[in-house]
Amino acid sequence: MHRTLLLLSCCALAACATTQPAPKAPTISTAARTGVPSVDALYLRLESDTAKYNAGLDSIDRGDTDAGRQAVTAAGADLLDAADKCQSTPPCDSARFIAAYDVLLKRQAAAIDGGGFADVSGNGAAPGADLSQSGASPVITNLPAAARPVAMLKGRDLREIITLNEPMKAALTEWLTQNRANLIDAWENYQYMRQLMWPEYQQAGLPEALLFGILAQESGGKVHAVSRSGAAGPLQFMPATGAAYGLGISNGFDTRYDPTLATRANVQYLNARFAELGNNLELAVAAYNGGEGRVARLYNSTGGKGFWDPQVYSQLPPETRDYVPRVLAAAWLFLNPKEYGLQFPRVNAGEPRMLTLQRGTSINELTMCLGNAGVRDGWFRALRNLNPRYDPRDPIAAGTVLRVPPYVMHLYRENCIDNPARAQMAADLAAARKPVVVAAAAPSPAADPAPAASSDRQQSSYTYVTGRGETIASIADRKDCDTRELARINHVRAEQRLPKGHKVKMVGCYRR
Repeated sequence: MHRTLLLLSCCALAACATTQPAPKAPTISTAARTGVPSVDALYLRLESDTAKYNAGLDSIDRGDTDAGRQAVTAAGADLLDAADKCQSTPPCDSARFIAAYDVLLKRQAAAIDGGGFADVSGNGAAPGADLSQSGASPVITNLPAAARPVAMLKGRDLREIITLNEPMKAALTEWLTQNRANLIDAWENYQYMRQLMWPEYQQAGLPEALLFGILAQESGGKVHAVSRSGAAGPLQFMPATGAAYGLGISNGFDTRYDPTLATRANVQYLNARFAELGNNLELAVAAYNGGEGRVARLYNSTGGKGFWDPQVYSQLPPETRDYVPRVLAAAWLFLNPKEYGLQFPRVNAGEPRMLTLQRGTSINELTMCLGNAGVRDGWFRALRNLNPRYDPRDPIAAGTVLRVPPYVMHLYRENCIDNPARAQMAADLAAARKPVVVAAAAPSPAADPAPAASSDRQQSSYTYVTGRGETIASIADRKDCDTRELARINHVRAEQRLPKGHKVKMVGCYRR
């Protein structure tokens, strides 16, 4: 398919989102200017050509097909030329062009599904065709040079570096069978955070596929994930390692949960490992899981042998031997989904928008108010991931600015502002709390105390020792405690997975 024609069709949807005429003299913001005339000129071309697309497609929508098609064709050719030049013109940010293409392609597919506009590209796409599932990234299809940051590592294609041996095939099998749903969930979660994470990798020259592989294996794209060992965040940093790379407590917030800062630290960590491990991909990934000291000692003692060499492989913990192929298998599937019959769902994520709350709310309340229009599972995970500083139950004051997916802007106005009944329903549900049963008074010393049943609530505090994978929330549910109070007393987040053998102070809970 001719790349210009496909690009023109993807840009057609911009007319569905706006009907504003193209500006006569496009400008770029002061923050976006680089001070390099050639680069600023490319940015101006991007904005000008995008506006011309919209104007041309408005003409098509009004029935002036010939004039609109000519305008779209001319703007598309110029925009593609500008994008190609950006790839080789530092410090031009090619991510800006790539993100624009990505969003437009996704919007195009959604509009075709809904019959929102006529196909003016001449490519014969049938209504309902999923143009985002061509087997390769649609961005790469239109802009071949963009494949480099997606797949290149230290000047080599990731697909040439990864060895499809037996452990890798076993990991691919796991992702494509019992863990396929987890992989797809991770992909969906990543789409909403992509613009917060991917630029850090692109700037460092690391492949996006590797970022996805680590994210899928470490947290499944859940920003607030916490491991049994205490690793936290989307990329699972231990406290000490995170601190070494700039992560820690800032104004009461653990920045390991921040997707941008965690990705920046991840880049720094991996580049440090590449420098000391001869740019060996598998060893760098092994160090991320098994510890940089252990892997560096193996590398030096074996004369620089690789991860798969028996002298190295046999000396690593079983967890690390499984971890490395699972990360690389997820990265491989990110690059080659069609080959394995894997179809990642289309997610109209786009670049996060800034929503100013018009009334006080919480993440839970906002999720219920928005509903799940536009997504299968609702907006809870996207809202949490984009706003990691907020506990989902805590009230957020009016006037606070939240990051949200673009589609949420429309839903917020429609369901939470212009629909008072829906907003009140969400507020009532979010305010609901499980009743706290008051402990019975202790029997009088003069009376013969009856034997206490095993299910009686213990009035005094006691210590509970955790088993594997437990959280404050799961313990409180079993012991019939107030989750928030138990979390407060123990200074632990309710969802945080506690290490086995951790001592939890129990107050007003059953001993059963």
